[in-house]
Amino acid sequence: METLIALAVVVVLITLGTLLVHRLNAQHDARIAARHYSDPFPAIFRPPGHSPRTPTEQGARRRAMGTWP
Repeated sequence: METLIALAVVVVLITLGTLLVHRLNAQHDARIAARHYSDPFPAIFRPPGHSPRTPTEQGARRRAMGTWP
């Protein structure tokens, strides 16, 4: 009789543990779904002078080859 009670307690504890893990995973999935990772970062605007240069600006900044400094 004691063996059956012990087995029933083990089965109940395993079931409760499984349910707890399932609920925690669902909670974690809900937190991830609430975040919009594809949205741009609000402070993406760069200060003046820090934007990527156009090819014409890059060519204008290059020095002639063979001169030092």
